[in-house]
Amino acid sequence: MTNRRNFIKKASLFSAGLIVLPEISFRSVPAKEIGLQLYTVRDQIQQDLKGTLEKVAEIGYRTIEAAGYDNGKFYGLEPAAFGSLVTSTGMKVLSSHTTAQLPSLDSSESDVWKKVAEDTAGTGARYLVYAYLTEDKRKSLDDYKRLAEKFNKAAEICKKSGLIFGYHNHDFEFEEMGGEIPYDVLLNNTDPQLVKMEIDLYWIIRAGKDPLEYFKKYPGRFELWHVKDMEPGKEKFFAEVGKGTIDFERIFARADEAGMKHIFVEQDRSRQDPFKSIRISFDYLNNASFVRTYAS
Repeated sequence: MTNRRNFIKKASLFSAGLIVLPEISFRSVPAKEIGLQLYTVRDQIQQDLKGTLEKVAEIGYRTIEAAGYDNGKFYGLEPAAFGSLVTSTGMKVLSSHTTAQLPSLDSSESDVWKKVAEDTAGTGARYLVYAYLTEDKRKSLDDYKRLAEKFNKAAEICKKSGLIFGYHNHDFEFEEMGGEIPYDVLLNNTDPQLVKMEIDLYWIIRAGKDPLEYFKKYPGRFELWHVKDMEPGKEKFFAEVGKGTIDFERIFARADEAGMKHIFVEQDRSRQDPFKSIRISFDYLNNASFVRTYAS
């Protein structure tokens, strides 16, 4: 009987709002902001753009980085239409890759680059990343020094459109030239306030370099990360995150020093269905206690 009276009393107090339960009972845990570089599912996008984005969102990805800009459109859609399509799936466009012609140093503004920036901003993105240097653009250290100047110019144009400019590395930037490392040349000759690096963890490690050394030497420069893993063996094939040889806990422990703000899963090639691969990578990062990147 006493137990029954206590239950009724507590129920009444609860209804009246007089019992305050621990705040954590009502606080939802923020979802991790884990993004996907859409190059990973490029073949699937060619078949069904909307369906592919929906599957990516269903896995739990919150942001995307585009890799399909061409002739003013993203995957065949006008910038605003592409941004709206991504938003309709519950995700957002955070970044976009491009290899468009870099701005000329002889003029105050490049019409080509200005349009790229305006189109990218039109999707709702915050970053515009130069994705790859073709071999003809990187034959000497002087080439890299000129590229650094162009990156500064591109970043100024991006800023006018409300974007942050970044550069995405592969492994060739770490091959010594004339006693210097080209990646260091780019970092040393670009404005730290304007030019950020999208560090690809797979490629820098494949090149035999330690990303932590770069975080220490150039703190705050690495706002975007490509998170991908590497199989053991001579081939060093791409692996799902958490299934390879890279020690991500060690790297993420220095995320603040690096200046990391956003991460994207990318798997250039997969030995299985890419949707299975990106689900494995997402689950690993989402469950890893050392990954602390939350949606704003």
